[in-house]
Amino acid sequence: MPKRPGRRRRAAPKRAAPKRVGRGLAYRNDGFLNAKDARAVRILAEYLEPLSRFAEFDVADTVVFFGSARAMAKADAEKRLKAARRKKAGITAAERDLRMSRYYEAARELARRLTAWSKGLTDESRRFIVCTGGGPGIMEAANRGASEAAGLTVGLNVELPHEQQDNPFITRALNFEFHYFFMRKFWFVYLAKAVVIFPGGFGTLDELFEVLTLLQTRKLSKPVPIVLFGDEFWSEVVDFDALVRRGTIDAGDLDLLFRTDSVDRAFRYLTKQLTGPALRQPGGRL
Repeated sequence: MPKRPGRRRRAAPKRAAPKRVGRGLAYRNDGFLNAKDARAVRILAEYLEPLSRFAEFDVADTVVFFGSARAMAKADAEKRLKAARRKKAGITAAERDLRMSRYYEAARELARRLTAWSKGLTDESRRFIVCTGGGPGIMEAANRGASEAAGLTVGLNVELPHEQQDNPFITRALNFEFHYFFMRKFWFVYLAKAVVIFPGGFGTLDELFEVLTLLQTRKLSKPVPIVLFGDEFWSEVVDFDALVRRGTIDAGDLDLLFRTDSVDRAFRYLTKQLTGPALRQPGGRL
């Protein structure tokens, strides 16, 4: 009996090789990395990259300075006033800027003294490094004072439409720029062992009340002494006593603040506070 012919199998059609989308490797794909789908990656990068640099330079903890980006050095304010008087225009603003320049000089001197003191500590890690938002004004003054003491100094810059340009006194390897405000805030608080608040605007007020809230609600497991520098300014701008009278905070909450107009008093207070738990427990923590 003749064999039944086998069924001829049809050859499978050849499939075209898949087209490569984008630029190949995901971590080199700028279109993806800058899209909303990679937001978590960008946030993580703003945590891991600073963490790596701080570890490389043995930066264990910081003293953070906040204050107005508009403050200027006394010498610059004096030049501006002379120019205003020659032109007979803008004299009132120039006189105000000269008065406010005392805060620039105070921040510069306090940062210099704290840096010189911290360099004298016997510790393998670099302790109590001056840290600012990296811009001009009080931030520049604090970075400048730290650099004049030949110490490392940190700048945590952020992308802003105005008044944010990294000052020349930041240690170049510790000059950061953030896209996300909340990641910048994290690094301010995570490494901070003390905070010094000079007169400033919305940004300064934001940082002041954020740190106060974290301390009041005990979301921070570490003590963070706060120096409120410039009693005349702060007494006019924020009536903390009114908050107590209105019952919106407890009287004891005001103990979170050390108010002074004196660099000497601020320096003595900070060094005394920092030689306690902060010195025994180096490293970042919340």
